[in-house]
This record gives sequence, structure tokens and C-alpha cells, in this order.
Amino acid sequence: MKIVKLGVLLCTIAGTAVSQSVAADSGKSDNVIKIGILNDRSGAYADLGGEGSVVAAKMAAEEFGNAIDGVPIEIISADHQNKPDIGLGIVRRWFDVEKVDVVADISNSGVGFAVTTLANERQRIVLNASASSDFTGKACTRTSFQWVYSSYTNGYGLASALTKQKLDSWFLITVDYSFGHAFSNDMRRAIEKAGGKVVGEVRHPLNTADFSSVLLQAQASNAKVVALANAGADMTTAVKQASEFGITSKQTLVAPTVFLTDIDSIGLAAAQGLQFVTAFYWDRDEASRTWSKKYFARQGRMPTMTQAGIYSAVRHYLHAVRAAKTDDALKVADKMRELPVSDAFAPNGKVRADGQFLHDMYIARVKKPAESKQRWDYYDIVSTIPADEAFRPLSEGGCPLLAQR
Repeated sequence: MKIVKLGVLLCTIAGTAVSQSVAADSGKSDNVIKIGILNDRSGAYADLGGEGSVVAAKMAAEEFGNAIDGVPIEIISADHQNKPDIGLGIVRRWFDVEKVDVVADISNSGVGFAVTTLANERQRIVLNASASSDFTGKACTRTSFQWVYSSYTNGYGLASALTKQKLDSWFLITVDYSFGHAFSNDMRRAIEKAGGKVVGEVRHPLNTADFSSVLLQAQASNAKVVALANAGADMTTAVKQASEFGITSKQTLVAPTVFLTDIDSIGLAAAQGLQFVTAFYWDRDEASRTWSKKYFARQGRMPTMTQAGIYSAVRHYLHAVRAAKTDDALKVADKMRELPVSDAFAPNGKVRADGQFLHDMYIARVKKPAESKQRWDYYDIVSTIPADEAFRPLSEGGCPLLAQR
């Protein structure tokens, strides 16, 4: 019995040594490349990210055969419930116990700030789809990246364009946390810079079911534009109720952050003619259509800009790991800034020094019901905003990394 046990022990030690040797030779820690998709899986933002982002990330991993240099790629997921403390607790466990290398998606700025701070301390990478422009400003870190859009691209840009079209008085309806505050601030700056004014603003809690009192205040303000600085279920609920109150017949309703699933929920009859800025549309070109049809076969719906963006971000991260021949966060982060990006989400993109992924953005307009040929055929792309115009100039962000260069 002692000989048998000794043999088992020696085999175990030998197996561990081989495993450690493979990890060391590959440059990959823990002999696994582990990616955690953290987002809202049950609340207001579940449709725009949720399980769809997990599917998109898995599609990216599959392009590498689910392994790099023989080291497996593992994708896990969790629901932060739009609560920073819950999200932070999950990510702390991921980093300290489960040895997760990168966190992707998030799609909630409040959770995002907590996660990027911890990731900076632990030297782990964040592929952030949250919107606050502060992620590439005062809150930028060497290992964090903002991939899809920002409050600048979708708030500042849209408000600036409309104010210049003489829509120069605004009433803001703002979700009361960092996401809404960022949009409100960026829109205010654009409106005032273009010679307009904000005549009123009301903040509301996340997951508000009744916007009647807020909408009545907006209506009574006689502002030319009523802007919804919110997203997901809050935005779709507000749009539907605004239509019921007749706001859209006398005032211009603007929703800077619109996702494909939002239009599917609202319906073309209520949403037709709505214009907004988007990072992606599945029917934009041949590359986007080809990838989106593969996604549809897996998920049963076309991807939102966030879900397509997570595919792109994870794919680029894996390219960087392969090119750097390691999953060391600092080395991979440097390689991500060095390598160009070309995929179904962004055919000609690059990562800037502050972690901002630069890519073209698009002005989209919702089709009339008669113009739509099938479900998900909801947009026309009106124009393209080149990347160097769409994103905030590097010099204006205040990213502390720039002072270290």
C-alpha cells in the first residue's frame, strides 16, 4: 500500500510540475486565460448586454480555437445587479480567488468606476462598455479600456448638432447615478457652447416605472428638446409615456443612448424618425451582416452595439495576448495600444493612449413601419462620424497617464 501511495504521490507531483512548466513556457499565468463578463443580467440593461455579451465573447474565443499556445480560454459571467458593492465583491473574488485575468462589459458606470479602481490595484485588465467619458479622463488607468461609446460621443455630439439646428432650449430627464450625470454634463457643455440653454432638469431613480410627473414638468417647460439622459428600460418606458402625453407632437424627444433592443421594445410606430448616435448596426455592411447572422443563429436576435463591441474587445485582447506571448496585464495593455483593430464591429480602429478605442460612429434614423422588411430591420445609417471627430480630443480628457509619458 505504501508503494502504491508513493507512486500516486509522485505522479501527482510530476503532473503538477508539467502543468506549471506548460504555463511557464506559454507565458500564461495559472495555465488558463480567464475572462469574466460582468453585467446586468436581470434588470434594465439585461437586453442590451446580459447573456448576449457572453455569447459574443465566446464567439471571439472560438476564433482562436478556445486556446492560445495550448492554454485554454475560459469565459465566466456574473450579474452585478447595477449595484457597485455587489459588482465590486464579485470582481474581488474573481481576482483574488478565481484568478480572472480580464473583466469585460459592465455597462454601468457606477459599477465601472469601482471595478476599474480595483483592477488598477490588482493590475488586471478591464474592457469597459460603460458610458461615462471619465473612464478615459480623470479615471483612466493603464489597464482599463473604453470600447463601445461614451457620454461624449452620444451626448455631447448629438446635443451639439441639434443645438446648431436652432433646437436651442433643452429639458433634461436624467437617471440619478454616474451614467446619467456624465451624459447630463456632456450635453450641457455642448448646448451652452453652441449658444443654447438648459431650462430644466429632473433626476429619477434607476428602473423608474412612472415618468408622468417628470414628463409633465418637461412639457410645461416649453423646451424645444426633451432629452432622456438614461438608457435601457428607463428610456423605452419614458419614450412610450412621452408619446402618450403628446410630447412628441410639440417638442423634439431625444434619447442619446439607443440600442437595437430598445427599438424592438418600443416598436417602429412609436419610434419612427428618431435619430441618434450608434457605434454599430448589424446591417451596416457585409462584414457586420456576416458576423451578426452567426450571432443570430446562437442567440435568436441581432446584436446590440454593446454585444458586438464585447466581441471586438475580447477578440483584440486575445490578439494582444498572443502577440505579447503572455497574459501579464501591463504587457498586454501595451500591446493592445500598439495593435490596430479590424473586425465586424470596427473595420478600422485603434486604441489611444488613454485607453479609448477610436472607431467611426454613425448617425442612425429609425425606419417607418412600412420601410421595415423584417424584425430587426429598424435603422437607416444616415451618415458616418469619423473616429477623430466622434471622440473627445485626447488633450481635453485630463487622463493622468498622459503626464507620465
